Amino acid sequence: MADETKQLARFIVESRWSDISKDVRHEAKRSLLNWLGCALGGSNDPAVDTALAALREFSGPPQASVLGRHERLDILNAAVVNGIGSNALDFDDTHLKSVIHPTVPVAAALASFVEKFPATGAQFLHAFILGVEVECRIGNAVSPAHYDSGWHITSTCGVFGAAAACGKLLKLSEQQMTWALGIAATQAAGITAVHGSMSKCFNMGHAARNGILAALLAQKNFTSSERGIEAPRGFAHVLSPSCDLNAITDGLGASWELSENAYKPYPCGIVGHAVIDACLDLRTQHSIAPDAIERIDMRVHPLVLMLMGNAVPATALQAKLSVHHCAAMAFIFGAVGVKEFTDACVHDPAAVGLRARVTALEDAAVGKEAAGVSVTLKNGTKHEVYVPYATGSLQRPMSDADLENKFRALAAWGFSTCNTHDVIELIWSFDNINDAASLARTTVPSAAATV
Repeated sequence: MADETKQLARFIVESRWSDISKDVRHEAKRSLLNWLGCALGGSNDPAVDTALAALREFSGPPQASVLGRHERLDILNAAVVNGIGSNALDFDDTHLKSVIHPTVPVAAALASFVEKFPATGAQFLHAFILGVEVECRIGNAVSPAHYDSGWHITSTCGVFGAAAACGKLLKLSEQQMTWALGIAATQAAGITAVHGSMSKCFNMGHAARNGILAALLAQKNFTSSERGIEAPRGFAHVLSPSCDLNAITDGLGASWELSENAYKPYPCGIVGHAVIDACLDLRTQHSIAPDAIERIDMRVHPLVLMLMGNAVPATALQAKLSVHHCAAMAFIFGAVGVKEFTDACVHDPAAVGLRARVTALEDAAVGKEAAGVSVTLKNGTKHEVYVPYATGSLQRPMSDADLENKFRALAAWGFSTCNTHDVIELIWSFDNINDAASLARTTVPSAAATV
């Protein structure tokens, strides 16, 4: 009888910091730097304001920080809000094999958790790496049928990562960790029908919160199925029409899914990034003015239109899932950053007009990370380009310097008084610090420390 849940639990409990290679440790820091920038950039997003308005009254003691803000909440509600904020801009990392955004649910849980349960930086990083490993391996096992069925895989699998990470810091026994994974399994939720609304980033927040809850319950010996993942009516078989459970345990401990992590240069759905690269290339190479364009045609993998096929977005959130809007922004502004996904840009007459001249054709022969774009000018001239791999992909990765610049830009957008130099230095030396809670303390307004 298969026992993937127990094998994962045993792996988490027995894992030692010395098992983690230098390269994987560094990738964990890169992931945290990218996530923290996203959290600060999104800290004043309307979704965060709205969530705080709803939850503040019902929060328990002020145990943990809301990143980039003065508010403090109990660790469960802080995890929710920080999960929302760090995904609000759609700028977080992506594990391309499973299309999971792995850092948000795990880091949002841990950042709140360590303000109540002290840990060193090395312990935090170790727990984070294990959490990402767990969620991504489970995601690999149920992909692609799980996501294709409408489940929001970052949320449904992220709860396992958050539970594993917090359980590691609590030093759960193998039995307790098995229960924690079972408790996570019964809480796994999140549907893609809510994409384009605030509920998309709420999915991330509730995965972080529910993972903490799973670990805390298991610590007190709250029981659950010992086969929560692989049982006939367990997570994998209930939430996916097909799965490969071997993907959970094959090579466990020998390879690390964090090494497959990619980072976004543009704050929108990652499957549209090759289109943006292509449009920016065409604009630069041929000095194309937006009003000279007759039409823009693109060839993309079917997944692009499934996830980003909204040709007439009505809001900034919808625009993040519109490859048509991405193409228009690239040609109009020559950049696709946070400000290009505001309501003002969405409703700008120039954007509306150019989006209407964008057409997209599904082509299964085009890779998920690729795109072909041609632009026809009003004078009849036609230019085209094919991008096999987008910027930020594993084949064209963002450097440490790129991630530092992204962090600075996001901090300037959402938390202009942030001491970005000190925060960046903190992240790069995080495995040497004694108090992991400094991650939160140095990235909120100073008055928050006295609340």
